[in-house]
Amino acid sequence: MRDVLADWQPVIDDAIAEVLPREIDEQYLADFFGAPTYAYDPDAIQQALSDPIWELLDRGGKRWRAVLAAQLFEGFGADPTDYLQYAIIPEILHNGTIIVDDVEDGASKRRGGPALHLEYGTDIALNAGNAMYFLPLKIITRNGGDLDAETRLEIYEMLMYELNRTHLGQGMDIWWHNEKEIQATEAEYCEMGACKTGCIGRIVARLPAIITGQTNEVEQRVAEYAEQMSIAFQIGDDILDIEHTLDQAGEFGKEFGNDIREGKKTLMAIHAAEHASASDTARLEEILWADTNTDEEIMEAIEIYQSAGSIDYARERAEAMARQARERLPDEQLDPAIAERLAAFTRFVIERDK
Repeated sequence: MRDVLADWQPVIDDAIAEVLPREIDEQYLADFFGAPTYAYDPDAIQQALSDPIWELLDRGGKRWRAVLAAQLFEGFGADPTDYLQYAIIPEILHNGTIIVDDVEDGASKRRGGPALHLEYGTDIALNAGNAMYFLPLKIITRNGGDLDAETRLEIYEMLMYELNRTHLGQGMDIWWHNEKEIQATEAEYCEMGACKTGCIGRIVARLPAIITGQTNEVEQRVAEYAEQMSIAFQIGDDILDIEHTLDQAGEFGKEFGNDIREGKKTLMAIHAAEHASASDTARLEEILWADTNTDEEIMEAIEIYQSAGSIDYARERAEAMARQARERLPDEQLDPAIAERLAAFTRFVIERDK
């Protein structure tokens, strides 16, 4: 799977560069956004949009959302290179969300470098992140795939539905880590993941299904596949934060104990609050609530997770969701080789080491 991602990454980046070039000029601005009423400032847009966005993209990221969309196009019998401008939509959206997330979370690192709001300023970071929510709408307006009006409207409506739900998930996540007590239930956590992470995954799957004219049932099945896999990915991400903290962060690209420092109510925290002793739960809540944490406190929180069996439980839940994702694949409508590759994605998201 790593080889597939590595092969596709430069292709995906080239497609993104067609939407947002590395070098901004007046011709691009006029072609993509329309003629100015008075005058654009390409240099300002270069430094406020293109530079920070491409710095984030160039730091890494697996581009798995765009690659998965391309695989689905191929699985449904289309040439994915004909629809790359649509395959990159969820990748652009995802990177926009993490820029904004880092501001909201007060994160200090992202992909091995300073969070964009620390390097470029909060104003530039928020504007760049928000711009990435709207660039995909311009892709549809430009209609490089020559889609009919009904299909384009269906895509617009799908994006509005899914993107609105991402903000429900983010709102839940923010509220929980701004409360001292761990009150969220496992079901609420899974719903948060289904909205915050899963909705971008659903966009990954629904775009190819809509564009290639699949039935509502097939569209729903691939959407559920991607949603379940995305939740498994999120849980796996939380586990990786712990594992790499135990290894002094390794090369994960995040701060030591990032989720604990941010007070994140992960599945492990929720499970520990339900299964640890009252004193351990109270201590865990104190550590997650604190404005700053020492490395010793980070390790203390992890020891509470370990003693309650919460890390193992989270891994079991991620594996179960990955299995459920595989079961939702509409194998009869997909090219067999692609179906096998899509199943492999569900294993990759929980077995990866970064």
